[in-house]
Amino acid sequence: MPERMRQPSVWWGAMMICGTVVGAGMFTLPVVMAGAWFGWSLLLLAFSWGAMLLSGLLFMQVSVQYPSGAGYDTITRDLLGRGWARVNGLSILFVLGILTYAYISASGPVYQHSLNQLGVPFSVGATKIILTLCVAAVVCLGTREVSRLVTGCVLVKIVLLLLLFGGLLMQINAPSLFTSPPTGDRYWPYALGVLPFCLASFGYHGNITGLVRYYRRHRGKLTQALTLGTVLSLALYVFWLTCTMGNVPRSAFPQIVQQGGDIAALMSALGANQTSSGAKIMLSLFSHFAVIASFLGVTAGLFDFVRDRLGWGDSLSARLKTAAVTFLPPLMASLFWPDGFVAAIGFAGLFATLWAVICPALLARKAAQRFMSMPRAKPAIVLVLLFGGLNILAWLLTWLDWLPVFGQTR
Repeated sequence: MPERMRQPSVWWGAMMICGTVVGAGMFTLPVVMAGAWFGWSLLLLAFSWGAMLLSGLLFMQVSVQYPSGAGYDTITRDLLGRGWARVNGLSILFVLGILTYAYISASGPVYQHSLNQLGVPFSVGATKIILTLCVAAVVCLGTREVSRLVTGCVLVKIVLLLLLFGGLLMQINAPSLFTSPPTGDRYWPYALGVLPFCLASFGYHGNITGLVRYYRRHRGKLTQALTLGTVLSLALYVFWLTCTMGNVPRSAFPQIVQQGGDIAALMSALGANQTSSGAKIMLSLFSHFAVIASFLGVTAGLFDFVRDRLGWGDSLSARLKTAAVTFLPPLMASLFWPDGFVAAIGFAGLFATLWAVICPALLARKAAQRFMSMPRAKPAIVLVLLFGGLNILAWLLTWLDWLPVFGQTR
């Protein structure tokens, strides 16, 4: 009977995926991709988009084999055993917990500054607490409410992005995007180091089980939502890389890195009216909506995992307890150790490769052996595992300091 009920629109799920994926971190992409430059960056983004979409679709196909409400931990424990479930669960908790901690830490000063300008004298700590409570309340309500709020944030982000940087498309220097590197230099040696950033740019897998429940296990709607959400994210990244790399020469990026590599340094290099009060207001609004959209998407995924792992059910009291476990540890960490994020984030990419790439492929292989209705997708599984292996290799080589860094001499 529930399967015959009218399905929610694909639009809501796609916007939730896009809102989770595209955050303020997109501004760092031109900086980290400057060494590989435009052609390699587009190729790596497209390859990563395809591999991450395939891994998401594989996990979705596995998820719909289980009753609505079954989460990542339940599925992994059933198909791969308790050992894999523990390792995978720890990786999910680490990555999504670190990201939640990062969003609380980053958004506190941003929103506190805005509130103080409006005459509301909140401290950074009080702002973090209030913002976390607001996000927790929305996440407690469920995927439907989160998707609607995230949709609004995404639409505002797109409008602000076009208003801020759309004019740069008319000024791009197309030859510089495809020019050969200077004599004695190459683009490809920097390509492997970019791959983990591309993986992180399409991380949405924590939201899949929530969407499976939201769409009542309807494969067609889920496939369309995942595809549309990731395609829109890819289009936004291509737009941003074209605007920046088409207006700032590659030779200028080492100086941008020396200035901190942040959006202020990039805006200065773009000459995009960084002193204009209107541009500053729009950039501030963009950062507000970008942070809150990704904050909601990431914590919704963490909430679903915690709910499934602890098995507390879906009653109001159970959801409140799940919200406390989801939000209190990262909030307390942000209040007492606001600068500890950098020490841990270096390992987040490695753990994200495990639960967002490798584990979905292994689950799909195992599920294909057990369930008759599970599609056989051996080529997709092989491609996803290859992508995961390349990311682990890139992480290890970066950790060992064996990959070149653009703008630095050895």
